[in-house]
Amino acid sequence: MPQHDMQECIDNCLACYRSCQETAMNHCLEKGGKFVEPEHFRLMLSCAEICRTSADFMLSGSPLHAQTCAVCAGVCEACAESCERLGEMDECARICRVCADSCREMAGAIHLMSGQQTTGTVARPTM
Repeated sequence: MPQHDMQECIDNCLACYRSCQETAMNHCLEKGGKFVEPEHFRLMLSCAEICRTSADFMLSGSPLHAQTCAVCAGVCEACAESCERLGEMDECARICRVCADSCREMAGAIHLMSGQQTTGTVARPTM
């Protein structure tokens, strides 16, 4: 795995962590209503946390980072969809999609390097 690809994924995860955390704690809490409904709000905080965790796994050189990246991709996609559905969070949704793509590539590259087949899809949590 080229180091620059992993660094880009780390950077994308940290940007998504920052965006979801800030958007949830500032925009959503201040707007209230549909923005703080439990399903959406929990998803935003979960997205922030899995992004931070995935970055941590890559930074520490954990051989399990492909698994966290695969989960991260699914959670980021679900978060992007939720943000788009509610509106007013286009930038957060965009960053979630960038992170999802990056993590999906990172997870897929590791599986290909280990000889495992991958379909290129990652299960997303259903809400």
